[in-house]
Amino acid sequence: MSVGKKSKKDRICDIIIGIFMILFVIVTLYPILNTLAISFNDGIDSVRGGIYLFPRMFSLKNYQTVLNNPNLKQAAFISVSRTVIGTVLAVFFASMLAFILSRKEFVFKKQLTILYVITMYVGGGMIPVYILFKNLHLFNNFLVYILPFMVSAFNVIVIRTYINGLPESLSESAKIDGAGDFRIFIQIILPLCKPVLATIALFVAVDQWNQWFDSMIYCAGAPNLTTLQYELMKILSSATSLSTSSGATSDLTKNSASMVTPMSIRAAITIITALPIVCLYPFLQKYFVTGLTIGGVKE
Repeated sequence: MSVGKKSKKDRICDIIIGIFMILFVIVTLYPILNTLAISFNDGIDSVRGGIYLFPRMFSLKNYQTVLNNPNLKQAAFISVSRTVIGTVLAVFFASMLAFILSRKEFVFKKQLTILYVITMYVGGGMIPVYILFKNLHLFNNFLVYILPFMVSAFNVIVIRTYINGLPESLSESAKIDGAGDFRIFIQIILPLCKPVLATIALFVAVDQWNQWFDSMIYCAGAPNLTTLQYELMKILSSATSLSTSSGATSDLTKNSASMVTPMSIRAAITIITALPIVCLYPFLQKYFVTGLTIGGVKE
């Protein structure tokens, strides 16, 4: 048998793997396509069910209802701002701390690493955090969206693991040439950590973008600081309350040619919130895949 020719067993195995991967793609994509179809379908018609991959009665009413909210523009600005600023600061400070913990000459690196790992399993709870933020005057303050996310133990450990895999000779050569620790960190370590930094940036950005609970708890008295997710949650709650109240009317359905339902509103909100992350992911995919393989190969 020639080297390039596959045996019958190998061909059968390839067919089975191909069928499995096709089924996996279908199972993965179907919920997304189904949600997209419901979001573009008439709300009342969606209640009947039977919508799979394509809308049965095409309508933009769901998106019009969501996007016509007067607070949405400011809320979107706050969400984008907290996502961009929070991600940049979180990645920078986590990588800086990881660089410190990766240095052999740092005496207390083992003790500090243990301390950070403990915080991953033990938390103070909501009430102590609420009191802490109140004493720090973070209520109705944009910083409440940034400061709690600046340093994550998980992010620090992941970045430190990646830095430990870099050749130590690079830092030693830079020190011989007279470079300080901060210059080594900025000009040598950070450029080499692009894969893991992109991975952490994606994690932080998704977390920041999806946050709404902190807006409800800590910025309830500042409508101009509410996030997009919180405003969308209020729209969904309003639609749900409307559906359970017989004969009730609200701003959601006023002057509407057709009524929206919680199911259709939920689908439209899901697409709106997921769209920015879906658009961002292709640009970070190559770094994201590389970052996920950290520690997978041992020399």
